[in-house]
Amino acid sequence: MKYVDEFRDGEVAATLAEAIAREADTGRRYAFMEFCGGHTHAISRYGVTDLLPANVRMIHGPGCPVCVLPIGRIDMAIRLVLERPEVILCTYGDCLRVPASDRLSLLKAKARGGDVRMVYSAADALALARKHPEREVVFFAIGFETTTPPTALVIKQAQLMGLANFSVICNHVLTPSAIMTILESPEVRELGTVPLDGFVGPAHVSTIIGSRPYAFFAEEYRKPVVIAGFEPLDVMQAIRMLIRQVNEGRAEVENEFTRAVSEEGNLKAQALVSEVFELRRSFEWRGLREVPYSALRIRAAFAAQDAERKFDLAFTPVPDNKACECGAILRGVKKPTDCKIFGTVCTPENPMGSCMVSSEGACAAHYNYGRFRDVPVVAA
Repeated sequence: MKYVDEFRDGEVAATLAEAIAREADTGRRYAFMEFCGGHTHAISRYGVTDLLPANVRMIHGPGCPVCVLPIGRIDMAIRLVLERPEVILCTYGDCLRVPASDRLSLLKAKARGGDVRMVYSAADALALARKHPEREVVFFAIGFETTTPPTALVIKQAQLMGLANFSVICNHVLTPSAIMTILESPEVRELGTVPLDGFVGPAHVSTIIGSRPYAFFAEEYRKPVVIAGFEPLDVMQAIRMLIRQVNEGRAEVENEFTRAVSEEGNLKAQALVSEVFELRRSFEWRGLREVPYSALRIRAAFAAQDAERKFDLAFTPVPDNKACECGAILRGVKKPTDCKIFGTVCTPENPMGSCMVSSEGACAAHYNYGRFRDVPVVAA
């Protein structure tokens, strides 16, 4: 398949691995964070770390939107659908299984009688509202900048159509704010276990916002950023480009994913998002706590489509499961295997934390593709 198979070529991967090994200075260690959950999935699925020299370490960041969603936001949706029988709550499949308070999830709320439905897109939720004018349809929207424009579009369409029975719980979060928090994180600075030398910049997010927003991190924090596509060769080339920058003492924004990402991004999508949404003063992220100006809320001009206003929904912070290390894993402080319940009590079929739910979560990715590499080989 064009633009897929050529980025999964094993011979090219071997050649790239040799080039990375040659260029990596054996006298130092490199630590790069891939922010995007899609990259985490690709790295685990294709065994990219097995092709890297021992002194090049990849660290998983908070780039999975399902993973960073705090328990209190899930609780908000569960309360709404269980207390208001007229509500149909729609969301993406992964959200249904995220553990919430009292051993509940949206899927378990459905089992208790709540009308919870999986949709493949924001447009599906809008279509459901048109089909059922007698019901209140609420779309539980999540995601980074990639999925924000479709949500903005359905909100605007609902207003134009006069659909009074359609509203949105907005959980859209922003990539640059999270990167800044990682760089400022006390856990990273004080523990000293995650010395970050640079970032593999997200792919889909960057098609929307462009490469320009990352310049601040390169200039202010002296951390190189290389935007990469999701295929294994994309990731490996980005790692090679980061190593070159570190070796040469540069801290710049480079774009490996030139076939999809431009400097300015998608201006039409940006304008739509700006029209419908505004910044929240603060938003809680799992693992990062309260992050200032890191999320979006629906503007007052579209208040009729804002479920938080419409149903007077209040967010209540809830601590994570004490046995779960999702918070530390999302910050890059710990690896999935550092969690005592990883692969035993906590599995994709029975997730205790959000990192084990989505295929983009670090724990789910390692469970599905990497855990067997942790088993020591015993000589016959």
